[in-house]
Amino acid sequence: MKALQNLFDKLKPNFEKGGKWEKFYTLYEGHRTIAFAPDITTKAKGSQIKDAVDLKRVMITVVIAMIPALLFGIFNVGFQHFLAVGEEATLVDKVLFGAMAVLPTLIVSYAVGLLTEFTFCVIRNHPISEGFLVSGMLIALVMPPYIPVWQVALATIFAVVIGKEVFGGTGMNVLNVALTARAFLYFAYPAQISGDKVWTYLGDKAAVDGFSGATALSVAFQAGQNGEAVTSAFANHNSAIGDNLFSVANMFLGLIPGSIGETSVLMILIGAAILVGTGVGSWKIIVSGFAGTFIMGLIMNAFAVNEFMAMPAYYHLLMGGVAFGIVFMATDPVSAAQTESGKWVYGLLIGFLTVIIRVTNPAYPEGIMLAVLLMNVFAPLIDYYVVKANKKRRLQRATV
Repeated sequence: MKALQNLFDKLKPNFEKGGKWEKFYTLYEGHRTIAFAPDITTKAKGSQIKDAVDLKRVMITVVIAMIPALLFGIFNVGFQHFLAVGEEATLVDKVLFGAMAVLPTLIVSYAVGLLTEFTFCVIRNHPISEGFLVSGMLIALVMPPYIPVWQVALATIFAVVIGKEVFGGTGMNVLNVALTARAFLYFAYPAQISGDKVWTYLGDKAAVDGFSGATALSVAFQAGQNGEAVTSAFANHNSAIGDNLFSVANMFLGLIPGSIGETSVLMILIGAAILVGTGVGSWKIIVSGFAGTFIMGLIMNAFAVNEFMAMPAYYHLLMGGVAFGIVFMATDPVSAAQTESGKWVYGLLIGFLTVIIRVTNPAYPEGIMLAVLLMNVFAPLIDYYVVKANKKRRLQRATV
């Protein structure tokens, strides 16, 4: 490490004012602070507040919290493939197969996103932020395993430029960057990010007779269209390779088709525990988000006019990207509500809207993406009215 630090120190004069690479100073400083603390000291007199928690450490904590979902996602991609072709495979085979599918998406997301951010840092001459450490991982985890990598690159550029840089960069964005990328792909290339075939890669092998790579949400929605009970549709789905692929246990563990990081509720809850335990994620948003989803599921049960609406409310918590979206995206400290009371309202409304969009929109059986993006826009308004109500109550208590 000492040799690396000496190398950085030796190169520093070239990047400082007057040096031949002066305009690239922000890139130099950004890479130096990855391994070493900044060598900038405050010259002014006065009290100084020291805290080990900075943006880099917060972002790294979120990345660590997502690692269980990433690792399970790699395994599940391989598991789903060998299940589809009806072959036995070892754990190593499944992991290696999944890694070959997932890692290109992850690498492209980080490479393209960081290159885009570095370009803006040089153009605008502002320091490199660590915000994309999280966004790069999130973008990869919300993608289906075999989406074309050029689409991932295009969506990442769109998300960084339109979702963040136009607002001023990290800490200024209104919309969640990763969800902006997924929304772009959903509306620009719907065939590659929704449907059956994108979820399970078969390569040059044929699937067993009667196999379908449909997700739990698409099976539930189709059951509602056919007038079949959702629980029955789950039990009979893919019966050619065994009953109860969509059992409650499988959906909780994550042994079902879906986006790379969204299938395992268990792994996501482990990540939630890390975020809440370190104080990085808001437990109020997480709890209220899950509560809002379940409550609206019960309301749909009470007014059910089809089998999808009559589906047991707890299924909404296990299917699709609800758990992943609430834990890792709704809790985004930049785009979420900031007031403590506002966090309860924000989370509840995300849960409500997710189920409403799922059940009432025939063209879009998933709802968490649009729900979070919509509430990102309304989060400042929620905070405004919470603060206004607090001021009104304090004025009423004030004495002259």
